[in-house]
Amino acid sequence: MGNRLTKIYTKTGDDGTTGLGDGSRTEKDSLRVAAMGEVDHLNAFVGSILCQPDVPDHIRTHLADVQHELFDLGAELCIPGSTRISEEHVVRLENQLDAINEHLGRLQDFILPGGTVAAAQAHLARTACRNAERAVLALSRQDASINAPLRRYLNRLSDFLFVVARELNRSAGTSDVLWIQRKAQTSAKA
Repeated sequence: MGNRLTKIYTKTGDDGTTGLGDGSRTEKDSLRVAAMGEVDHLNAFVGSILCQPDVPDHIRTHLADVQHELFDLGAELCIPGSTRISEEHVVRLENQLDAINEHLGRLQDFILPGGTVAAAQAHLARTACRNAERAVLALSRQDASINAPLRRYLNRLSDFLFVVARELNRSAGTSDVLWIQRKAQTSAKA
C-alpha cells in the first residue's frame, strides 16, 4: 500500500481543487471527481446493506466483493489511464446475478422499493449505481481512455442490486412491494 495518512486534512483542497492518484490536481467539481463521488456514494449504500443482520451469507459474500471492486473502480477513476476493472468482473457479476435470479419467481408486475429494510437499502444502492453509471458515462465522453468494462460493470451492478433486493425479501419471507396502477384523480370544478 502507498503512503498512509497520518493527518486527515491537508488544506490543499481549500482552493477548490483535489489531488488525483497520479499526483495531478483537478477541480473538485470536475466530471472525474463527480464520478468518483458517485461511486463512493454507491459503496456507502452497499455498506449499509451489509449492516443489516438479516442478509444471507451468500449475499453478504457477494456484496463484500462488490465493495472491494467499487473501491478498485474508484481507484481506476482516480488514476487516469489505469485499469482495475476487467471483463472478468462483469462476467462474474452476471453469473452471480443469474444464480440468484434462478430462485426468484418470474416478474409479473413492476416492483416498488421496499419490503425489508435490507431490500429497501439494496434499491437505494441500485439507484445510486445508476447515478454513478451516468457520471462515468459523462466522463467517458470527455476522456476516451475510460475503460469500457468499468462502464459495463456499473450497468450490470444495478441489475445485480435489483435482484439482490428481491432475494433479500424472499429470504426474509417478505413479498416484493408491487406497483399498482392508480386511476387518475380528476378535480371537481368549484
